[in-house]
Amino acid sequence: MNYTFDKVRVVMVNTTEPGNLGAAARAMKNMNLSRLYLVNPKGYPSAVATARASGADDVLASAVVCESLEDALQGVHLVIGASARQRNIKWKQMDVVDACAEIQKTNAVENQEVAVVFGTEKYGLTNEELDLCQVLMTIPGNPNYFSLNVASAIQVFAYQNYVFNTETEFEKSAKELASFDELENFYTHLAQVLEHIEYFEEKRPKELLMRRLRRFFGRSEPEKEEVAIFRGILRNIKPFNKE
Repeated sequence: MNYTFDKVRVVMVNTTEPGNLGAAARAMKNMNLSRLYLVNPKGYPSAVATARASGADDVLASAVVCESLEDALQGVHLVIGASARQRNIKWKQMDVVDACAEIQKTNAVENQEVAVVFGTEKYGLTNEELDLCQVLMTIPGNPNYFSLNVASAIQVFAYQNYVFNTETEFEKSAKELASFDELENFYTHLAQVLEHIEYFEEKRPKELLMRRLRRFFGRSEPEKEEVAIFRGILRNIKPFNKE
């Protein structure tokens, strides 16, 4: 198999308990994952995190610390956000098994990477953070009691990802997906054009409409060439002003 686990990064956002950082590193190393990204972690580095890593100190020590989620997602082509609850606006949703299948299909293309994002212990990911994701990943559990610790959620994902990608073969996909950077520039350009034609109004507020448009394009997993076509159309309406 030509699958490489180092094309998957695990992103933890605003983690408040250092022990969860160490436990996550331990879970990752057990399942052959090593690329850990931390967005504004509290109490890192710390002896508590190192102790909980229990031999996965190298994963923890090499973690990339970022000031924003956008920074942690630079260079990836598929962003999956982990969430235990339904949202008012329907993101493209998959259970952990289907999400791992999507990861393998994406990684089958050379130089394409995936980020799987986990939110805070108390609240998970915000809607604004999910706006940066193309897929919402859920882990099925007891509907009468579901309180999965963030490190445990990473363990479940890492295990399923390992099993799936050591037992299943996929034909290589030829399509080259648009990168996170390309999609974000497209969304910014699209918002500028909609403002230019005065499309936003009280009944169509910018924040809500752009969120729905992100969901629309995210479900389609646009390719690099498709985004370039849309950008060309937008440029004929209004040149791009990168803020």
